[in-house]
Amino acid sequence: MMQVKRPKLTIWERTYLPQILHGLWLTFRHIFRPAFTRQYPEEKPPLYGAYRGAPTLVKDPEGRIKCVSCQLCEFVCPPKAIRITPGEIPADQPDRAHVEKGPQAFDIDMLRCIYCGLCQEVCPEEAIFLQNQYSMSGYTREEMVNDKDRLYELGGTLPDQHFKWDVKKAAEGHGHAH
Repeated sequence: MMQVKRPKLTIWERTYLPQILHGLWLTFRHIFRPAFTRQYPEEKPPLYGAYRGAPTLVKDPEGRIKCVSCQLCEFVCPPKAIRITPGEIPADQPDRAHVEKGPQAFDIDMLRCIYCGLCQEVCPEEAIFLQNQYSMSGYTREEMVNDKDRLYELGGTLPDQHFKWDVKKAAEGHGHAH
């Protein structure tokens, strides 16, 4: 067994005055600095690095729904947080573009989501994106399931890099497909 010898404290050290004076010095050093207060949630701290936020659904610049209910995101989701009920888009609907299917229901359970980003990577239509939402809360489990309307509200509209719907519409208008 090894014995550790305690150092002998001087009378000055036994009074704890050095620690008290050091604490007072720190207090006075900070007391004259301006206060730093962030008014959360109005002011949110900046996010650094490759932060992956909550998955949301986005529309194209024309306001059209990009999701075609292929269900790849549902199949690839490791914790099975995504549930999609495919539906058909009526032929007379102006949002139809070149697709026949759209989500009748699209739910993401944020209590199960692990923010991995696989849903965004696998989406062929670029309809699902991870946004910088990190402060989601609710009082019940049901409130933490984002439905289709809530997902579009959080996602909004993103610019379309490929304009593939517009290209297909233009090709259809000329009577030949590319």
